[in-house]
Amino acid sequence: MGLTAVAGGNLPMMACTGISLVAKDGSFVHARTIEWSAGYVPCEYVIIPRGQVLTSYTPVGANGLQFTARHGVVGCAVSQKEFIVEGINEAGLAAGLFYFPDYGEYVEFDSTLSAQTLADLQVVPWILTQCSTIDEVESIIRQVRIVSLDPKVASTVHWRISQPDGRQVVLEILDGGIPHFYENQVGVITNSPGFPWQLTNLNNYINLHPGDAPTHTLGEATLHHLSGSSGMLGLPGDFTSPSRFVRAAFLRNTAPQQPDAFSTVTLSFHLLNNFDVPIGLEHPQGQCPDLQSATQWMTVTDLANRRLYYRTAYDASIRCIDLGKIDFSNVKYQSHPMDAKRVQPVEMVEVR
Repeated sequence: MGLTAVAGGNLPMMACTGISLVAKDGSFVHARTIEWSAGYVPCEYVIIPRGQVLTSYTPVGANGLQFTARHGVVGCAVSQKEFIVEGINEAGLAAGLFYFPDYGEYVEFDSTLSAQTLADLQVVPWILTQCSTIDEVESIIRQVRIVSLDPKVASTVHWRISQPDGRQVVLEILDGGIPHFYENQVGVITNSPGFPWQLTNLNNYINLHPGDAPTHTLGEATLHHLSGSSGMLGLPGDFTSPSRFVRAAFLRNTAPQQPDAFSTVTLSFHLLNNFDVPIGLEHPQGQCPDLQSATQWMTVTDLANRRLYYRTAYDASIRCIDLGKIDFSNVKYQSHPMDAKRVQPVEMVEVR
């Protein structure tokens, strides 16, 4: 998948879902899936040292905004290492992009302003290398002109930005390039429509509640739940963005609070299992690509302890990158495949 495909071409499936949780000890964790149903996506984890000079792409080449990393960063990228879609920096600030078709609106690309131009697929590394807090992001966002790498396509993205104290915002570029920040108090993000609409839509599900549905009568008939597990009866189960937002909001906000960061990380992976998109749903019968799932990978980020965990469709083993063990003043700028081998390891159990 080349730059054009990622930048905006025909995106067959980008149904990303994000959640966040707070542990009893105050540790803040955010998590997400990333989907692509057309085929295998080359994905890498990326290490950016302090002092690294980075240059943004524009629709006409690698001649956009040039910036120097103030903070070391670990991120996960698609297609090529410059396109980090989820990451965290050594200050604990974390950010990720989510597909946002038809609702975002960037400025038009102006070649005379290339030095201020930042590709939407490079906003995450720009934020994480430059900022340590959400307030800093809000103060510098108007210094750049965010554009799509393919102006002919209306595909845009929006962003989730989180900091270790639990504050989280959604950034959407609307109205011809105006940034809008929304406080994310439900701890969920998906795709289109915009974040305020998704919050309003939750009101349509005011009837949902945890615990089995109560028995009641209808005329002379007694109605009762069947086979248990009737909690959240009526929760939408399809994979559209509004339905995933509702499902994530209720699952996240009824999940039992865990004592610490690591138990919250493992719970997050379990919650994300509910959004693993089977590949057969996205293509006509008999036309599925050779994939096990449209959900290419999941990440869970522990902002308190500066750790990024991930697993992939090819290897469900959880792997962890600990930023505390990286010397960002000396490490090299580098990237590596998220899967060294796209094979699921199996631990054989010996029976004696």
